[in-house]
Amino acid sequence: MSTDYKTMTTAEIREDYLRFFESKGCRLYPSSSLVPEDPSLLLTNAGMNQFKEYYQGTKTMREIGATSCQKCLRTNDIDNIGDSRHLSFFEMLGNFSFGGYTKADAIAWAWEFITAAEHLGLPKDRLYMTVFEDDDEAIELWHAQGVAYDHISRLGEEDNFWAAGPTGPCGPCSEIYFDQGPAFEGERPGDDGERYLEFWNLVFTQYDRQEDGSMPELPHRNIDTGMGLERIAAIMQHEGSNYEGDVLRTLIGVGEQLAGVRYREGAATDTSLRILADHSRAVTFMIGDGILPSNEGRGYVLRRLLRRAVYHGRLMGVHGSFLPTYAHEVTRLMADVYPQLVENQALIDGIISAEEERFGATLDAGEGNLTAALGRLDAGEALSGEVAFRLHDTYGFPIDLTREIAAAAGHEVDMAAFDGAMAKQRERARQAANRDAWGASNNVWVSLSDRLGETEFCGYDEDTVEGARVLAIVRDGSEVDVACRGEHVEVVLDRTSFYGEMGGQQGDSGKLVCEDATLAVSDAKHRDGGFVSHVGEVTAGELRVGESVRAVIDHGRRELIRRNHTATHLLDAALKRVLGDHVSQAGSLVGPSRLRFDFTHFEAMSAEEMARVEGMVNAEIFAAEPVVTTVMGIEEAKASGAVALFGEKYGDVVRVVSTGASDEPFSRELCGGTHARNTAELGLFKIVSEGSVGSNVRRLEAVTSMGAIEYLDERLAQIDQVAAGLRCRPSDVAARVEQLKAEKAETEHKLRAALTGGSSNAVADAIASAIDRGAYRLVLARLDGVSGKELRSAWDSVRDRLGVDCACVLASESDGKVGLLAAGTDGAVSAGFSAGDIIRSVAGLVGGRGGGKPAMAQAGGSDPSGIDAALEEAGRLLGA
Repeated sequence: MSTDYKTMTTAEIREDYLRFFESKGCRLYPSSSLVPEDPSLLLTNAGMNQFKEYYQGTKTMREIGATSCQKCLRTNDIDNIGDSRHLSFFEMLGNFSFGGYTKADAIAWAWEFITAAEHLGLPKDRLYMTVFEDDDEAIELWHAQGVAYDHISRLGEEDNFWAAGPTGPCGPCSEIYFDQGPAFEGERPGDDGERYLEFWNLVFTQYDRQEDGSMPELPHRNIDTGMGLERIAAIMQHEGSNYEGDVLRTLIGVGEQLAGVRYREGAATDTSLRILADHSRAVTFMIGDGILPSNEGRGYVLRRLLRRAVYHGRLMGVHGSFLPTYAHEVTRLMADVYPQLVENQALIDGIISAEEERFGATLDAGEGNLTAALGRLDAGEALSGEVAFRLHDTYGFPIDLTREIAAAAGHEVDMAAFDGAMAKQRERARQAANRDAWGASNNVWVSLSDRLGETEFCGYDEDTVEGARVLAIVRDGSEVDVACRGEHVEVVLDRTSFYGEMGGQQGDSGKLVCEDATLAVSDAKHRDGGFVSHVGEVTAGELRVGESVRAVIDHGRRELIRRNHTATHLLDAALKRVLGDHVSQAGSLVGPSRLRFDFTHFEAMSAEEMARVEGMVNAEIFAAEPVVTTVMGIEEAKASGAVALFGEKYGDVVRVVSTGASDEPFSRELCGGTHARNTAELGLFKIVSEGSVGSNVRRLEAVTSMGAIEYLDERLAQIDQVAAGLRCRPSDVAARVEQLKAEKAETEHKLRAALTGGSSNAVADAIASAIDRGAYRLVLARLDGVSGKELRSAWDSVRDRLGVDCACVLASESDGKVGLLAAGTDGAVSAGFSAGDIIRSVAGLVGGRGGGKPAMAQAGGSDPSGIDAALEEAGRLLGA
């Protein structure tokens, strides 16, 4: 067996592959985002995702085929990640044909690329092929390339036949294997051993399976190939594992430095190092593509990967924020191919650090709940699988950590019940998730996009367009030739003054008018294929395809929308100046009455920060700066410093909207929306609310122009109403409120003094009920209405009045919040009392966390309903 072949880096393989298939006439497509355009998919999981419509025949490719290196993410086997094979994030090299080149071409080109000395140059005697058992054609095509028959195996439908589902496109496939040698286990290609490593799969989609099982030929045969870049990189670097390639091995090295360990010196450590290398790369790319952590959908996938990485860091003794170190290395290794990693570096760092901190607190809270649950078990009793699952599902508390802590306390975990709960959750996820890479997104707009050109938008300069031609009418998802009075339809024109809803800007309203009909347009939407669909009701006559109409927008409504849209640009620029470069737009709504702006940030804005932002925007408005729009190439636009929206896709030519001086504009963004002509048109900018809409995402709502005037009028009316109720002048409202607050505080002080003073009935009753623990006396009491700080005064009163060694566990509810305090004298601590242990054990019962020293510990909580259970648990733990 030949062993002498060259070495290539990941970057060299990627570049060589793409250039090779370009030379064959395939068009090079850039990797699409991990956020797929296909709504039936959660994440981009295959190279063919972006070509789905070509496979379905709803779009036509002019070139003979396509080639790409697609970033992909799959987490259906996340529990296996950490072995030598499985990855969550990976790059897939692919070449595709939609009737343009043949099966024979695909096989010949694959063989040429793999074996030619100027490309991979792999030894031919170490290459093996598998084909579908009935695919004699593929066998002969491989043999024609010089592959011996004994290097070709037939496999069944499970291994070598691809199908989109029970019905639909399908066909045989052929996999290419590399023999790693007798040092690895395995008898033949396709078995479970590591000897024969599959690295390239060629799918020949040629049939259309029917419900009756018959498989007529498709109108044209398709080619869909995929070669895992990490796997071929390992082969070309003479290594046996995906994780041995240059990129992932470098990331493993980051973990070695952080944890002070060495790879290949312990199975558990190796697993954690591999998981950190994989998950850190996945997390970096997901955030770089606009995915933010959340509790559902792709945001949940991101959060789960990130938390799993943090947990494995902890297993190796790495604490604090360490994942940004990985993210920086991922960027260094891969930013030349994926520049958005550099563009979004500040955001990636901020999101990762915030999630690390949050999960650290989550782990602490989960551990407190677990400790309390273990404390309720009898000796040798197993921890309920349902409890373990709840810790995993609610707190993200890893089951491995649950088992480890339980074992240290002398308990096992009912894993059968845990696995059952997990299986039910996975089944729910499978039912809710997308089944495959094909989905069911085909619709009338895709068909129209392959037949018609884009709608020409003339609305930047014109409110009315004369002689626009009706290209299509859609009713209830289907094309029709005529729309009659009373019918609700969507109308596509060849050109229009209506802005279709896109980029947060609401669509225009107005009317389409011709000699025989009128369509009252309530909305305009931007559809697949670059169409603007005019949504409305036919209020007169009959509207037909092919007719010419006059498109007239509601001018007053458009003007208000223009102003609010320009305000979002000014707001975005001001937020970056005040809060930092990590701020990135995460969504917006621009309507006639208000604007809503979502942005990435990790904490609530202070009043001072909001005032600074508001002041900056109004300064630009009062400066009456021109709003200038320039059309230029995308690279020129980026070089000019124009801000691109996070996760947005742009064409080669873009519109750049700038406000302020041309050499140093206050704001410069890529934007296709409509805008004010001068900032002075906005009149006034006023923030009306700030809040959270998810982890690391804040939302501002604001008004300008007439909306600002209406808002201020309403607020002044409210102040007048409050002044009347307080019986003072509007200018004295603030002073009167402060006076009332002072009176209230004095009253509350007197009440609390009554509760905590030496003669307090509540404290006296608690002391009277003190439990004799031999070495000390124990007081358990609930003192509602007392703050956490004031519980210390209550403890002072207990200690002074008892006059002997004593300890207490006190709880209170005040304004919906829970305070817990445990404290003991030196004698009580010497006798075994530990305030810190007690608080950590019971805090979870009130929805909180806390800790402290043996002599005193405190916690806060959010669930007053658990106070009695917390005191009861404390008493049980202390033997009361």
